[in-house]
Amino acid sequence: MLDLSAIPPDRPVLIAGPTASGKSALALSIAEQGGGRIINADASQIYDCWRIVTARPSAQEEGRAPHSLYGHVPWSVTYSAGHWLRDVAPLLSGPERPIIVGGTGLYFSALTQGIAEIPATPPHIRTEADGVPLEEMLARLDGRTRARLDQKNRARVQRAFEVQIATGRALADWQDDTPAPLLRAADAETLVIDALRDWLLERITQRFDRMLAEGALDEVRAMQDRADPSLPAFKAIGVPQLLAHLTGDLTLDEAREAVTVSTRQFAKRQRTWFRSKMATWTWIDPRN
Repeated sequence: MLDLSAIPPDRPVLIAGPTASGKSALALSIAEQGGGRIINADASQIYDCWRIVTARPSAQEEGRAPHSLYGHVPWSVTYSAGHWLRDVAPLLSGPERPIIVGGTGLYFSALTQGIAEIPATPPHIRTEADGVPLEEMLARLDGRTRARLDQKNRARVQRAFEVQIATGRALADWQDDTPAPLLRAADAETLVIDALRDWLLERITQRFDRMLAEGALDEVRAMQDRADPSLPAFKAIGVPQLLAHLTGDLTLDEAREAVTVSTRQFAKRQRTWFRSKMATWTWIDPRN
């Protein structure tokens, strides 16, 4: 069991974990007991149009402790780990100690290991890459970059491909020139929620039903006329499925099942990332 009182009140806290594992509740408990500002490290919760469907903290929860980087990005904006790192930087030296919580492993890696300062990809190159098959992109990447990628993750492979095309330089070379991190893991309390599969699957199912009861469908309906599947905001789990229901392509039960399956798959990828990248962090059992 994690003893919250043992965490020094002036020490930064990093909390990672799969979706639906109770990260936000833990962050709030730490903030209320020892003080601090809760800072979002979840790539879906940054968008201003989604609160319910991405399980952002409620307005009531936000009133119990300072929160930052939740819903601060317009729905039409493409937002990267580099953008997040620039946004989080001034909060690390603010008056409240940072309690950074989320499920986007790349944000934590950028924070604690640094991130390469790669130029933005021109839109026409991204459009071109959208039409290139995964296998072809992999074949055109250099071996060092391929070895560092999850080769089944199209988004990661396409990012490397776009960088290579746009800059004429391999992603691995950019990564090797990475500057020093803003916050070393050794200088923070680093926690990972070790959610057991069956326990987490039950929570995932219950959470989506709760989202529906709280108005997730109305939230998505309000954005229906602006829906653009190419934008990251509309790729958040739950959004494509509920849009498909609103257009009559899925029944609500079919949408619920599709969301549950997608969330389970996403949680599995998160757990794999955390085991690989955060093995030295403190792993905690959320059931205690």
